[in-house]
Amino acid sequence: MPETPDPTDENSSRKLLALFVLGFSTMLVGLIIVTIAATISQGGSTGFGGLIFIGPIPIVFGAGPGAQWLILLAVVLAVLTVIMFLILRRRPSITRL
Repeated sequence: MPETPDPTDENSSRKLLALFVLGFSTMLVGLIIVTIAATISQGGSTGFGGLIFIGPIPIVFGAGPGAQWLILLAVVLAVLTVIMFLILRRRPSITRL
């Protein structure tokens, strides 16, 4: 007897893809707004910081007058991301009575 595909799997895949596209689009729009604001503003100073994950290893970088705060924020976010990954990765144990 062939198994019928579960329709919820396709629906959840579409939701995950939509969530990914929404997050990426939001990030892209924010980057464009910050770039335009930095270009238009005059006499101000700008700084940046970034975080790249290669597996579980975070690579943090930054430049500018406020870079140390941005790097600190990136490190805190990296630690929170690893903690959330470990918490969500655990599978609930099934106990039999």
